[in-house]
Amino acid sequence: MAEVVIVESPAEAGALAADEIARLIIHRPDTVLGLATGSTPLPVYDALRDRLAGLDVSQVRGFALDEYVGIDPAHPESYRAVITREVVEPLGLDAARVQTPNGDLATIEHAGEDYERAIADAGGIDLQILGIGTSGHIGFNEPGSSFASRTRVKTLVEQTRRDNARFFASIDDVPMHCITQGLGTILEARHLVLLAFGAGKADAVARAVEGPVTSSLPGSAIQLHPHVTVIVDDAAASRLENGDYYRYAYANKPAWQGI
Repeated sequence: MAEVVIVESPAEAGALAADEIARLIIHRPDTVLGLATGSTPLPVYDALRDRLAGLDVSQVRGFALDEYVGIDPAHPESYRAVITREVVEPLGLDAARVQTPNGDLATIEHAGEDYERAIADAGGIDLQILGIGTSGHIGFNEPGSSFASRTRVKTLVEQTRRDNARFFASIDDVPMHCITQGLGTILEARHLVLLAFGAGKADAVARAVEGPVTSSLPGSAIQLHPHVTVIVDDAAASRLENGDYYRYAYANKPAWQGI
């Protein structure tokens, strides 16, 4: 079962995740992080600015979950640009050690294999930050994705394109395709930290944590992982049947266990 931590605010959630990441880097300076984009992980990156101040982060590696296919890496909404703007520069990471999948159409046929090889060469991901979409997707693994899937090109469903249209001038500007780490790739990370905030995520969170494991809800794949932490605010936790238990378990766990 995933550990579910219910907090009062996204800022509190970000602080918890940032504490764990800082602990990892202190004990292992070449920590490999899996980086999510979008609004959900921003409180984590904000909190990390203080947590990493004074630490040597020159050896930290990072791998983004996904990228749009065919988008110019210089476009402000490419995930290369977003990761640079929201993670690499504020945290002082070495840009050469932080990668995103290559969405260049000229090399897209083998871009997934190339990314898988790069992750393996780095020793695998120590901690993977995740959000969850209203359709239950993690990364860009839409409903129907195989739990054994690897980094590959996917077609975005209309709901995801509508959700992401807020970052573009219109939905027509949102790319139709992406390259994303697969569910099988994500499940190989040593620790998964999934965050969700707001009532709009409540159904997806409840189904991912407490529902059946099914490809119709890709987020339910987290139930197959031995070390998962789900950090949600009260609104996102509102449909969890075992909310009282999760609160009790977290309030009484040994402090040394972290998350």
